[in-house]
Amino acid sequence: MSRDRAVDALRAYAIGGVVLGHWLVTGLVLTGDGGLHQASPLTALPDLAPVTWVLQTLGLFFFTAGFGSTRSLARYRGGAGGWLAGRLRRLLLPMVALLGVGAAVLLAATVVGTSDDTLAVALRLAVSPLWFLLPLVILVAVTGPLRAAVRRWGVARCGTPAVAVVAVADLAVRLLPAGTDLPPVTVLAAWAVPYLLGVAHADGRLDGRRAGGALAAGGAVALAALLALGYPVSAVGVPGAGVSNLNPPSLLIVALAVTQVGLGLLARPALYRLLTRPLPGRAVTAVNRSAVRIYLWHQPVLVAVTALTARGGLALPGLHTTPDDPGWVLARCCWLPLLAAVLVTIVRTGRPVARRQPGGGGVAGRSAECVPSTPQVYDHRRSGPPDLQEVIAVRDSDPPSRGRADGQPR
Repeated sequence: MSRDRAVDALRAYAIGGVVLGHWLVTGLVLTGDGGLHQASPLTALPDLAPVTWVLQTLGLFFFTAGFGSTRSLARYRGGAGGWLAGRLRRLLLPMVALLGVGAAVLLAATVVGTSDDTLAVALRLAVSPLWFLLPLVILVAVTGPLRAAVRRWGVARCGTPAVAVVAVADLAVRLLPAGTDLPPVTVLAAWAVPYLLGVAHADGRLDGRRAGGALAAGGAVALAALLALGYPVSAVGVPGAGVSNLNPPSLLIVALAVTQVGLGLLARPALYRLLTRPLPGRAVTAVNRSAVRIYLWHQPVLVAVTALTARGGLALPGLHTTPDDPGWVLARCCWLPLLAAVLVTIVRTGRPVARRQPGGGGVAGRSAECVPSTPQVYDHRRSGPPDLQEVIAVRDSDPPSRGRADGQPR
């Protein structure tokens, strides 16, 4: 069973949107004492808020995670426990590496006399991407039950309780006094919706343009209604704002995720055509191979580049200056190639060396969705006298044809 290249493209877009979004909305301003403090261009430039709808792609990330986990579980030959252990290993090992390297770097920065403000910003930005691991690990662990539930009741009935939980939390945020702490239930409930859509798509329940059109239209209508009810326009948090759509995730984030999934399903034919070209195909493959490491390291790269260039004491436009005008955005865009080059170097350096399985199998350590079936070759020079032989090609996804092939003489 081959990979779904359209889903690979959506995963690459989701990772790219998160990285680009964080790099564009995270300003690190150089202070007079040489420290750095965090600021956001969305505070001074609220007209940029609609752009966050394109760059807030965590919904697509959870959608592709649900799709990949479901496909991987369906193909796994062993028990569910072994599959889950391997899946969690792929998620958690890069996090352990990040924490280890980050602790060493912070210790070295403290020894050389880095200011407390810079250390606080570095620690907050390095740790902040880790929040996604908790809901993702929980959802991956219950992939089997979620798949069974979707098969029995359908994705709409399974997603309705999660949407209801987010709606109740939104109402509580607006009715309760400011500063009231609520249980972080919406972090799991909100992202469970696109994850369920991924599970349903992997099970063949969202194929066709009708399903994609219904999701895109329904999500767009919900977005318009929520904006009319007074929800913030920005899909990310804005410093100083009373209510955030992302912390905790609101109904607007759920509606945005559903809309993006619908548009992604509608774009499948175009994505397939795009990935037939060598350059986009290689880029999507590279991003998918290192998706978790890219996500975990992109914020530390921003902090490291900004802090190292600040050692000279000169405030560079777009990197150390206050993000309060469109000129800052243009200047930050000029720094993006350098940030991307550093990120690629770190990800490629930290990527484990592929190990071949004994007997010429696939690459060890990859999930079942990444490893194609090993072809069976029958050589007449070794299996018998030279004679006319029939070669039958079968797919693992077609058990009847495999049974017919197994019954044929070699």
